[in-house]
Amino acid sequence: MCFCGPGTKYPDRPVAEACGFKTIPPAKPDDPKLIDWKTPDPDVFTTNRSKLGWCNVDPEDAYSSKVNFKQECDCKYDGLWGQFCETRVECSCINQCSGHGHCRGGFCQCDSGYFGIDCSVPSAYSLAYDWPSWLKPPMSLPDLQNLSHIPINGNTVVKKRRPLIYVYDLPAEFDSHLLEGRHYKLECVNRIYDDKNRTIWTRQLYGAQIALYESILASPHRTLNGDEADYFYVPVLDSCLITRSDDAPHLLMPEDLRLRSYHTLEYYRTAYDHIAQQYPYWNRTSGRDHIWFFSWDEGACYAPKEIWNSMMLVHWGNTNTKHEKSTTAYWADNWDDIPLDRRGNHPCFDPRKDLVLPAWKDPDPGAIWLKLWARPRSNRTTLFYFNGNLGPAYEQGRPEDTYSMGIRQKLAAEFGSTPDKQGKLGRQHIANVTVTHLRTEKYYEELASSIFCGVLPGDGWSGRMEDSMLQGCIPVIIQDGIFLPYENVLNYNSFAVRIQEDDIPNLITVLRGMNETQIEFMLGNVRQIWQRFFYRDTMLLEAERQKRLFTEEAPWSVEVSKLEDNDDVFATFIQVLHYKLYNDPWRQGVVQEKETGLPDICSRAS
Repeated sequence: MCFCGPGTKYPDRPVAEACGFKTIPPAKPDDPKLIDWKTPDPDVFTTNRSKLGWCNVDPEDAYSSKVNFKQECDCKYDGLWGQFCETRVECSCINQCSGHGHCRGGFCQCDSGYFGIDCSVPSAYSLAYDWPSWLKPPMSLPDLQNLSHIPINGNTVVKKRRPLIYVYDLPAEFDSHLLEGRHYKLECVNRIYDDKNRTIWTRQLYGAQIALYESILASPHRTLNGDEADYFYVPVLDSCLITRSDDAPHLLMPEDLRLRSYHTLEYYRTAYDHIAQQYPYWNRTSGRDHIWFFSWDEGACYAPKEIWNSMMLVHWGNTNTKHEKSTTAYWADNWDDIPLDRRGNHPCFDPRKDLVLPAWKDPDPGAIWLKLWARPRSNRTTLFYFNGNLGPAYEQGRPEDTYSMGIRQKLAAEFGSTPDKQGKLGRQHIANVTVTHLRTEKYYEELASSIFCGVLPGDGWSGRMEDSMLQGCIPVIIQDGIFLPYENVLNYNSFAVRIQEDDIPNLITVLRGMNETQIEFMLGNVRQIWQRFFYRDTMLLEAERQKRLFTEEAPWSVEVSKLEDNDDVFATFIQVLHYKLYNDPWRQGVVQEKETGLPDICSRAS
């Protein structure tokens, strides 16, 4: 990370990417400028008001247009606010250091007596009154103010609810250093903070990885004693690594074929080497009770062969039964060329052991207040709705024919409701079917006004399943052999429709063939389970943190707190683990052995 540094008027300003280096004009008029990494731009240090400066530019002069500044420079890094980084704000840290530390750019500097990536682990000498709620024993303690010198006796045995999850405390290179090293504050996190330290939820779909991590760390299902654990969570933050790989050339080495997919595989393999060598738990089961999260577009397609016995959490459930090769149109994520001796020959997703989790969606207070998920059938007038990138035939469409494996392009060719570059509509376009590439500020409203909504891939997975469920629309899934969230544990036929890719021309005929009883039944089921696609738990954790700082509650916090206490993503995840625990024959014997006794909480904390 680059800063203006000592000797400048504003030493803490970022000098990131194109800001600190010369740029190369694009080969084509519409292409972006390229960064010349070999040639620094000395003008960013200038005090000459006519030149495009940055490090010595006074914010007031810049805002009033008295001086020029380099447009490629901005306040990208976390912890700074304003166009010229004039205000210091709270950074994004895991669980914001649990109230027991200071967040420094993504790394928690813990207070004395607290440890862990989020400062949630107390020392054995911490007072019981100060222990985090997830670790507090269910015991009644007297009021300290009314005590004299009488010793206190208390039962400190904690009976925890299974499944019990042990979270590895990995070296900083796998988590906190990646959070610290974000070149753009919105990358890979689900929230940042404004100039008043109020929460701003991001629309980073990859924020699910942070959300789940935080919920596990703050959950009563967490244990610090690996000997009693049912599962072991390995918190490698691939979403932070991959986003850095694009803007940090030193991360892409020739030995990785300069592919960020290959680089990520090696990162996970290094984490595997660490836990296998430093801890006793992996070798007991060859990793069968371990959990890894691959949040990027191609999911666990590029998981190293050494960890494939484990449970994979992904957003991309490609079983490779139809789409056998890499499905992304983005070259750096392609995994076809990764050597078999590194990747192995496993599929991207195995429904017998893995789980697809929903992508992150921010809490929209307006949509929650309007209860769009509960909108009745009578107010849903659009038969089918899809809004998104439709490929090279449309303005600002992805140029690759292989984008979305061609599925979105096929849908648009049949039912496109807005003209393509040649002014043509889809062959079968009709009034109550919307297939468009035009972005709209009323996206949620339009979803909630539709009966059926399209769920199609992008570069790998997309967030369309979550959009459909959160607005109460029946999902129509068009991606053969690729599982959606919880599809291997929920009865998808009760609330979703699957259309084979080759049957896209018959889509509307199929949907029109469904009677009102079927539609009402499916809409009712969507209303029942929509929160399973919503990360409510991590939002409530943040709401509690914000309530301690502000007397006035934010609109999102008010609306999320009013939701019924139904099962969300984290609760569903725990239920799946519990089911596996008692229904996997291999695990049943292990569970019975562990349930014979529970250790003292102090021995667990140490």
